[in-house]
Amino acid sequence: MAISGGIDSLVTAHLLKEQGYPVVGIHFLTGYETGAITEDIDTSVSGQIAAARRRLHPFREQLDIPITVVDVSAAFERIVVRYFTDTYRTGRTPNPCLVCNPSIKFDLILSKALDLGATHLATGHYARIREDRRGQFHLYRGIDRRKDQSYFLSFLTQEKLSRAVFPLGEWTKDRVRELAAEEALRPILSAESQDVCFIKSGGYSEFLQNREGFEPFPGLIEDLNGNILGEHSGLHGFTVGQRRGINCPASEPYYVIRLDSERNRLIVGFQGDTLSSGCRVEQINWIRPPDDNPVNVHTRVRYRHTAAASEVRLFGDTGAEVRFETPQSAVTPGQGAVFYRKDEVIGGGFIVDTVK
Repeated sequence: MAISGGIDSLVTAHLLKEQGYPVVGIHFLTGYETGAITEDIDTSVSGQIAAARRRLHPFREQLDIPITVVDVSAAFERIVVRYFTDTYRTGRTPNPCLVCNPSIKFDLILSKALDLGATHLATGHYARIREDRRGQFHLYRGIDRRKDQSYFLSFLTQEKLSRAVFPLGEWTKDRVRELAAEEALRPILSAESQDVCFIKSGGYSEFLQNREGFEPFPGLIEDLNGNILGEHSGLHGFTVGQRRGINCPASEPYYVIRLDSERNRLIVGFQGDTLSSGCRVEQINWIRPPDDNPVNVHTRVRYRHTAAASEVRLFGDTGAEVRFETPQSAVTPGQGAVFYRKDEVIGGGFIVDTVK
């Protein structure tokens, strides 16, 4: 069981024990922890592991399970944080959870679980897995639509899904809180985990500016007709669909339409200009490869987006062009495009460009 210290992992571990499974916890250090788990007294790896063990002691006592602390900070920095930084540098907007889940949780942490003698890795994700008669695994939305996290798991392969367990997929967040209260289960993290766990304060822009080798380059703001409207302080501070921070007076608010990284220009327009009729997607992971081409699905272009009816035309093994039945707002290069058939995730890839 991947243990964070929050209510979801606490209740997940409790449910597994109630079902009779022998459970061992794994808490992993990314190098970006703050006071809730680690302490600032000793910043060495061994010091951070010792601090995490102390902080996790109440958690261990409540569940009566062993908890192993694993340092994956080097890999997390190399795989997740560098991806985040490099993607912003190219004028795209990354989603680090789409990389972390298949590369850290269900790779490094899963391997550690198997080394400890486990057969599966459980997490507190709100999603569901089903195995069919042919031994194929299917990924579905969690029943709590407000908390559903299937979007973030779309890059898991059949092999990784075969080892994954998501007990909270059948639960609502409200029921999880109720059970915790009923069983007097007390998490050691009071706040909900954020999408970008390694940014604690100051926002994306400040984090990026503090990265070694990352230099913000001021440039020009222009409209869709090429008219110069003002200056920006660096493209890393903007994302497609953004309204705030443009600071160019007009008859109606401007929105970010595109980040032109080659010319270092911020392209803006009005709200109607944010609509796209489609997008190109690459690096697709097919959990259930479609039999037809094109294929009709519903496509979710960001975590909080309502999946839109779409036609997906495949090219090559991992590329596709998506056409929406109705134009969608703020389709953002760098974000994930995740394909659904009803509640099932059949695959997901990265948006590389939009189609107006």
